Amino acid sequence: MNILILNGSPRKNGVTSKMIEAFASGAKENGHDIKVIQVGDKKIAGCMACEYCHTRGNGHCIQQDEMQEIYPELEKADMIVIGSPIYYHNMTGQMQCVINRTYAVGIPGNLKKCAIFLASGSPDMYDGALFEYRNTFLRYMKLEDMGIFTLCGEESREPDAFERLRSFGRSIK
Repeated sequence: MNILILNGSPRKNGVTSKMIEAFASGAKENGHDIKVIQVGDKKIAGCMACEYCHTRGNGHCIQQDEMQEIYPELEKADMIVIGSPIYYHNMTGQMQCVINRTYAVGIPGNLKKCAIFLASGSPDMYDGALFEYRNTFLRYMKLEDMGIFTLCGEESREPDAFERLRSFGRSIK
């Protein structure tokens, strides 16, 4: 299976990255092809609602920025994993831009499954991100929910904090 992991964190060695690394190591053990894109480093603008993609663009966005690197990976992916720290009750702005820009391609043809990994400093911060996940990926795209994984504050320092993500990666069929 081709698994695309989008890391919305601008911090390369933060908790979100460690969550992704744990999952990816388990999924690789199970023979899956993993592609991680560090969205937090990309220069990706938000959707302009110009409708070029659905009129003259034939599913291609008029904006020529680093989102162009993500579109082909979306088309190849069987599963997508969204990873983001929580800033002000939602995913990072960088991740929000990527999600909004998927409007150009609609629902990628191979994509069937999704999961979300969220990191925060408090356990009561996930509502905005989960609303986006449930409505965009589960309801609109009709993807199979493979799981919601969260780590907050001191939890990330527990010895087995990342083992459940490694096990999850091993369990993907």
